[in-house]
Amino acid sequence: MAAPSEGALRRSLAERQAAADAQAEAVRALKAGGGASKADVDAAVEALKALKVEAGAAARRLQQALGAGAGGAAREELRQAVVNTLERKLFYIPSFKIYRGVAGLYDYGPPGCRVKANVLSFWRQHFVLEENMLEVDCPCVTPEVVLKASGHVEKFTDLMVKDEKTGTCYRADHLLKDFCKEKLEKDLALPKEKADEFKRILAILDDFSAEELGAKIKEYGIVAPDTKNPLSDPYPFNLMFQTSIGPTGLSVGYMRPETAQGIFVNFKDLYYYNGQKLPFAAAQIGQAFRNEISPRQGLLRVREFTLAEIEHFVDPEDKSHPKFVDVADLEFLMFPRELQLSGESAKLMKLGEAVSKGTVNNETLGYFIGRVYLFLTCLGIDKGRLRFRQHLPNEMAHYAADCWDAEIECSYGWIECVGIADRSAYDLKAHTEKSGVPLVAHEKFSKPREVEKLVIVPSKKDLGLAFKGNQKMVLEALEAMSEKEAFEMKAELETKGETNFKVCTLGKYVVITKKMNQEFDAAAKVIAKALTTAGISHIIDTTAISIGRRYARTDEIGVPFAVTVDSATNVTIRERDSKEQIRVDINEVASVVKQLTEGQSTWADVSAKYPAHVGPQGDQE
Repeated sequence: MAAPSEGALRRSLAERQAAADAQAEAVRALKAGGGASKADVDAAVEALKALKVEAGAAARRLQQALGAGAGGAAREELRQAVVNTLERKLFYIPSFKIYRGVAGLYDYGPPGCRVKANVLSFWRQHFVLEENMLEVDCPCVTPEVVLKASGHVEKFTDLMVKDEKTGTCYRADHLLKDFCKEKLEKDLALPKEKADEFKRILAILDDFSAEELGAKIKEYGIVAPDTKNPLSDPYPFNLMFQTSIGPTGLSVGYMRPETAQGIFVNFKDLYYYNGQKLPFAAAQIGQAFRNEISPRQGLLRVREFTLAEIEHFVDPEDKSHPKFVDVADLEFLMFPRELQLSGESAKLMKLGEAVSKGTVNNETLGYFIGRVYLFLTCLGIDKGRLRFRQHLPNEMAHYAADCWDAEIECSYGWIECVGIADRSAYDLKAHTEKSGVPLVAHEKFSKPREVEKLVIVPSKKDLGLAFKGNQKMVLEALEAMSEKEAFEMKAELETKGETNFKVCTLGKYVVITKKMNQEFDAAAKVIAKALTTAGISHIIDTTAISIGRRYARTDEIGVPFAVTVDSATNVTIRERDSKEQIRVDINEVASVVKQLTEGQSTWADVSAKYPAHVGPQGDQE
C-alpha cells in the first residue's frame, strides 16, 4: 500500500484541526449558555480531547513525511561530524584562519591534496585520454577585452539585495529559497495550495527575473535574516574580480571566472594542430574566481576553486556522435523542463530514448551526458542521488541549443556539480567579431566516412598466464562478442572494484610491522620497494602503537588495504571494509596488490586463492 502523499497528509491535518476548533467553540458555547448539564459539558470536553489527539497524530505523520524534527537534526549532526573530521584530519581548512580567515577561501591539507590529485588524474584518464582531447593551460589573469567579447563583463551577475540599515548583502534567490524550504519543512498547518505554490517556486526559482524575485520577497515579507531589517529591491552584481595589468593601472583585467575562454581564443591554433579536422575537443584544468555575494555551504560556494572544463567542437550541421551507441542504453534519473514546470520529480530514462524523442537536443550532447554519468558513478556517487536537470528557458542563454546540469543530492539538497551545454558557435562568433580574426573551420566534402568502433584485441600472452589451459576457450569467447557486449564488458572493467582506488587519500596501501625489530623492518622495506617499483602508492607505519589503533587510523582516512609484516617469509593483507585478512608469501605481495589496485582481481578472488588469517583478537592483535 502506497504511503499517503504530502498533500493528503496536509488535508488530513487541516480537517482534524478544523474539527477540533469547531468542537472547542461548541464547548465554550455550552459553558457560556449555562443551560447545559454537567454530563453534556463533560461529553463535549472529552470529544474535544479526542479530536486534539487525532490532530496531534496527523501533525506527527506529516512531520515524519517531511523529514523534519529528529531526522533533520540527525542529518545536521552527521554533516557537522563529517566536516569536523575533514578539518581535524586536514583534508581542508579555512584559509588564513590565524587572521580569522575570509569567507569562501579554503586550503587543502595533505589528504585533501591527494584526493584532488587523484580525482583530476582519473578525470584526465576518463575524458582527455579516452577522447584524445587537446589539453591546454591558460593564464588566470584575463584582459578585459576578452571578457567583454564573451559577455561576462555585462552579464556575469547574480541578483543581490541589501539590508537597508546595515548594508549587509545577500543573494536574493537564496533568501527566497530558504524561506520556501523553511515553510514547507516546519509549518505543519500550511494549506496544500500554499505548499504547492512554494514547491513550484523552488522548481522554477532560477527562471525568475529581478522584478519577479523582488515581488515575491515583498509578498512574503522576507527580511534580512540577521537583523530583520527591510531589504532593497534586487539588482545585478558582477561576480568577477577586477584587477589591473602592468604598473600604469590603465590596462584592466579580471581573474577568469571560467577556463573556457582560454580555449575559445586558441581555437584557430588548436584547429590547425588537429590537422584542420572536426570534430575535436580541448580540455583545461585550472583555477577560477568568483566574487560570491554570500559564500556558504563549505566547499560548495567559494571564491576560488579548480575547474576541469572541456570544449568539444563539432560541425553544427551534423551533431551525431560515432560513440553515442556506447552510452545509449544507460538509464538514470533525468529531470527535463516539462517535469520541473509541472511540479513533478525526476524520472528514470534511457539516454538513447531521451535523444530520439528530442528531450536531449543531439547525440553529441547526449554522449557527454553519458560519459559524465559514468565518471561520477565510477567515483562512487550514489546513482539514486544523481540526476541530470535540464535548464529552464530563462536560465539558458539565448544562443544555447540545450543545457543540462549533473546534480547530486546531499545534506544541502540538490547541488549542481557539472554543467553540460550546447553553446552553439556563440563564443567563436563573438571573439571573431571583436578580434577580427576568423575562428572558423572549413568543411571538406568526401564520400569515404570513417566510423569508430570498439574492437577487442586480446593479449594472448596475458591470457595464457591468467587462464593457462583455458586460454583458447577465452579467446574464442572474446572474438565472438558483439560491439554492444564488448562495450558492456569495457564499462564493467572500468567500474569494477572499489572506487577508492581512484580517489583514496594518503595511499592505496599501508605497510605495518607487527613488532619493532630489525628482521621485520627489513622485510617491510623489501615490500615497500617492490610496491614502489610496481607504481603503487603506499605509506609505512612502524610506530609503537597497537595494530588495532594503526588499522583504525588508516581506515578513517580511506586507505583500503594494509600489509602487516609479522614474519620474514610471509605477511598478511587486510581489507578495510570487511576486516578480513589473507596470508601471502612476501615475494607475491606486490603482484597481488597490483592486481587488486588495477581491478584485475577483486578481494573475493584473492581471498579464495590465499589462506585466511585470523589473529588471536582480530584487529586488536
